Amino acid sequence: MFEGLSDKLSGIFDQLTRRGALSEADVEAALREVRRALLEADVALEVVRGFTDKARERAIGANVIKSVSPGQMVVKIVSDVLTETLGSESEPIDLNAPAPVAIMMVGLQGAGKTTTTAKIAKRLTERQKKRVLMASLDVKRPAAQEQLAVLGRQVGVDTLPIVPGQTPVQIAIRAEEVGRLQGYDIVMFDTAGRTHIDEPLMVEMAEIKQAARPHEILLVADALTGQDAVNLARNFNERVGVTGIVLTRVDGDGRGGAALSMRAVTGKPIKLIGIGEKMDALDDFDPKRIANRILGMGDIVALVEKAAQTIDAEKAQRIAEKMRKGKFDLEDLAEQLAQAEKIGGLSGIMGMLPGVGKLKEQMAAANIDDRILKRQRAIILSMTPQERRNPDILKASRKKRIAAGAGVNVEQVNKLLKQHRGMADMMKAMGGGKRGPMGKMAQMFGLGGGMPQPTPEQIEAMQKQLGGQLPPNMPKLPDAPPAGAFGPKPGAPGLPGAMPKLPGLGGGFNPFQFGKKK
Repeated sequence: MFEGLSDKLSGIFDQLTRRGALSEADVEAALREVRRALLEADVALEVVRGFTDKARERAIGANVIKSVSPGQMVVKIVSDVLTETLGSESEPIDLNAPAPVAIMMVGLQGAGKTTTTAKIAKRLTERQKKRVLMASLDVKRPAAQEQLAVLGRQVGVDTLPIVPGQTPVQIAIRAEEVGRLQGYDIVMFDTAGRTHIDEPLMVEMAEIKQAARPHEILLVADALTGQDAVNLARNFNERVGVTGIVLTRVDGDGRGGAALSMRAVTGKPIKLIGIGEKMDALDDFDPKRIANRILGMGDIVALVEKAAQTIDAEKAQRIAEKMRKGKFDLEDLAEQLAQAEKIGGLSGIMGMLPGVGKLKEQMAAANIDDRILKRQRAIILSMTPQERRNPDILKASRKKRIAAGAGVNVEQVNKLLKQHRGMADMMKAMGGGKRGPMGKMAQMFGLGGGMPQPTPEQIEAMQKQLGGQLPPNMPKLPDAPPAGAFGPKPGAPGLPGAMPKLPGLGGGFNPFQFGKKK
């Protein structure tokens, strides 16, 4: 969602960081470009004015103009102001109230209230071991109550039995009584919406609030709303009094202005963001991490968290043990490809890596997409178990059979086998702890033994020895990964040559070597 804004801001900061010193005129010109970029991203005018005023106040000063790297200092100032605008600190759903805690979901029709209600209920049930009851108060939209019941069965959460003819207020009172008598920890109210804000809707929300006495009132808003997000948030906050915001469709192609505008206008935190259609596609909203992604600094924390949630620890340990012995067969490669798909595929992984936003043109030119992973897995799965464990037996006739089974040509099978041989040789060198760059890297990752955890300086020195370099003009902000962590692969200038070592990926997975799409 923040792609367009990220591209524009990255271009502005590139120009700043190339200069050895900045004048006030340079800073003013850069802030004018930032202002234009925010307005184009559908950020509300009042929010843009406040944003640029704060940034200007901090940037125009002797300490910045005369600093050692003034361009990078201005980037940091904009990053700090952006984080403050988004809310400074993440705020989860507040459950600190006597049970059953009532959570009321409000918003316009089509924003995703019902699905988001089920997502939150699933999250609270699985992560916090809460007993949740969901109740649909939408008696106007056809089959709205049945929809929530179906979602409840899908995620394993109880829903209030449907009683035809009851009003929303009566349903809310009944849900509260059932929650209290049957020992539920949380009762969630999925209210009705309208295609636009009107008086009957607001009156109904106020009546439900008075009857249900919710501890949390979450405004569910579509991230694609654009400029109208400000009016939506302001009206609901004034008439109902929201305690937090949930943004849906953040994985869409919206311009990102809704997130900045709604938080600044209402003063209420964005608590969760919906990042997909699946019932587990819901993330905490962390202002600092979102600000880093907008500024092209990636979100390594989210990537590692996602990896930790999706990767099978036993399988990861098993593959790591084989690598230590210098063994790495095609079954291991297929497992790594599957793990990468679970994390979000190439697009999901790349979107969270620092500096990769600057390399989109090179990635597009290299024809890199998520279908590469599926194609490579299809080739491996077309082999027999014996062929996966011993690729040396693959002769011409077997390769033809495998290519036909995977729907590819023999050339692509050969590319995969060549890729695997290179990875297997690297694993063997790392596992054997040989001298040279591979041996040193193996010791760093604990495969050769004896060497303590490397410092950032050692990693940078190793990267230089291997011929890597940082993407050009990549801003260096606090908390960013150490310089040299993402160097390009020799022979492919500008493209990252090494994935960060995530849990379960064993350091051997490199999506950029899997071939190009046809």
